[in-house]
Amino acid sequence: MTRKCWNTVVMLALTATTGVAQRSSTIPVDTAAMDAHLRFLASDLLEGRAPATRGGRLAAEYIAAQFQALGLEPAGANGTYFQPVALVGMTPQPSLSWGKSGGASDSLPYRDAFVAWAERPEADISATGDVVFVGYGIRAPEWQWDDYKGVDLHGKVLLMLVNDPGLVDSTVFLGKVLTYYGRWTYKLEEAARQGAAGAIMIHTTESATYPWEVVRGSWSVEQFKLDQPRSPSLAFAGWVTEASARAALAKAGLNLDSLTQAAARRDFHPVSTGLSAAVRIHSALRRVESENVAARLLGRDQRLASQAVLITAHWDHKGIGPIVRGDSIYNGAEDNASGVAAILGAAKAMTQLPRPARSILFVATTAEESGLLGSEAYVQHPLIPLAQTAAVLNLDVTNVRGATRDIGAVGMDRSTLGPVFVAAARAESLKVESQPDVRGSFFRSDHFPFARSGVPALSIKPGIDFVGRPKGWGEQQENLYNQERYHQPSDEYQRAFRYDGMAQQVRVTVRTARAIANDPAMPRWLPASEFQRPQP
Repeated sequence: MTRKCWNTVVMLALTATTGVAQRSSTIPVDTAAMDAHLRFLASDLLEGRAPATRGGRLAAEYIAAQFQALGLEPAGANGTYFQPVALVGMTPQPSLSWGKSGGASDSLPYRDAFVAWAERPEADISATGDVVFVGYGIRAPEWQWDDYKGVDLHGKVLLMLVNDPGLVDSTVFLGKVLTYYGRWTYKLEEAARQGAAGAIMIHTTESATYPWEVVRGSWSVEQFKLDQPRSPSLAFAGWVTEASARAALAKAGLNLDSLTQAAARRDFHPVSTGLSAAVRIHSALRRVESENVAARLLGRDQRLASQAVLITAHWDHKGIGPIVRGDSIYNGAEDNASGVAAILGAAKAMTQLPRPARSILFVATTAEESGLLGSEAYVQHPLIPLAQTAAVLNLDVTNVRGATRDIGAVGMDRSTLGPVFVAAARAESLKVESQPDVRGSFFRSDHFPFARSGVPALSIKPGIDFVGRPKGWGEQQENLYNQERYHQPSDEYQRAFRYDGMAQQVRVTVRTARAIANDPAMPRWLPASEFQRPQP
C-alpha cells in the first residue's frame, strides 16, 4: 500500500472513530490499585514467577482472584479462570568443546563463554558434528536471499549470526528494522528444517539488542517447551560470545570479520570451518502444567457477543537464576508485572463503562519468556475461535516513569488497527510516534502467535517524550533498562515508580478495544502485510 493510500485509510478511520472516542465518558483508571498489583507480583515472595513454580501459581491465582473481584466471567476450562498449558521443563547442565577436526578441543566455560540447552525433551543429549558457518541462517525467497544454497547440512552444527543482513546494509531486508528472519527463534526453526544436529548463535550486543548478561541469565535457568511432539527439531541450540567464536575460527585459519562481511551478500555460500564441536547436555526434566488466566466481559450485542477483542499480558518471568550482585530472584517488575497491572487496570475501567457490542477477553499468559508458549497454546486451542477474534491488544513492559506527550504501538502499519489506535491516542491528547522496530518487538511478545495465525494485533508501547523531562530522556531510560535491568535481578519494584504514564496506556488501550468492539466490521490486515486471516 502506498503512503498516500495509507494516509487515506488513516483519515477515514479517524473520521469514523475519533468522534466516538471523544464523546465517550472519561476512562476511570485506578493507579493506586495498579501500583499494588505490581508491588505484589514483583515481590520476592513470588520468587520471579516462573511457570509451574509456587511463585508462578501464586501469581496466576492472584490474577484470577482480581478478575473475580471485578465481576468478570470465568473464560477458562470447566467454568474456571484457568486454561491449562502442558509444559516440559528442562534445567540444562551443558558442556561445549570445539577445535580443529582431528586436533585438540577447547572446552568453553559455561555461562561465561556459552550457554546451551536441549531442543528435545530428553534427559541426555549428545551431539558431535562438523561446524559450518551459515551466515545469518536465512532463507527468504521474497528478499531473494538464501544463505543455505542447497548445501546438505544434515548432522552438522550450524554457526550463525543473529539479526538479519539489514543490520549492516540498509538496502536489503528492512535495514535496521529487524524482521522475523533476524529473530533467534526463526533461525532455530530453519536450522531444524535443514536437518542440522544443532545451532550455535554468535552474540554481540548490537545484533542481539541485549548484552551477554541477558543471555547468561535467560538461557541457563529452566527452559520450557510445550509438551507435544515437534518435527523437525534440533538436538540442541546455544549461544557463544563473539570472543569465543572469533578465537575458535582463528585457530582454523578463519577471520570472523571477513566471514561477517561475506554473510552480508546475497552470493554467500555456507563455509565449512574445519572445526568440530561436541555438545553434551544433561537436563533435569519435569512435565508440568501451568496456566493462562482468562476472564470475559460479555458483549451487549446478541449477534456480536460471541466475538471478542483480546487484551493480553504475560504474567511469568525468569524465576530464580544465576546470582548477580548477591541477588538470584529475577522479579520481573517491569517485565511484566507492569503489564499485568495494566491489564487489571483496563479490566477495572471496562467494568465501569457501558458494555461494548463485542465481548472483551482478558488473557494473562504463561511461559512468554520461554518462547511465547502460553499464547501459542492459546492459538492452538482458542477459548474463542480465532475467526471470531476481532483483534489482540498486548501490554508488555508498560510505563512506570511518568506522563508522556506521546504513545506508540508495534504493528500499526500492518492492519486497519493502526488508525483506530491513532484516534484513541488523539482522544487522550497524545501524539503517536512510530519508532523503527530495531529490536524486532513485533516478533517478541504474545500478540505474535495470534498475528501469525491471522488475527490483527498491536503491542502497545510507552511514549518516550516525558512531561517535565529533557528531550531524549525517555529513550535514555529505555536504553538503561535494556542494558542494566532487562532479564536481570535488578528488574525490581521501585517506590519511585510513577503511574500517570501507565494510566495513559490503559486509557488508550480501553478506547482502542471499545472502538474495535463497537465497529460492525472486523479489522483486517493491509494488503502489504505478510499476515492474513485464513479464508473460511
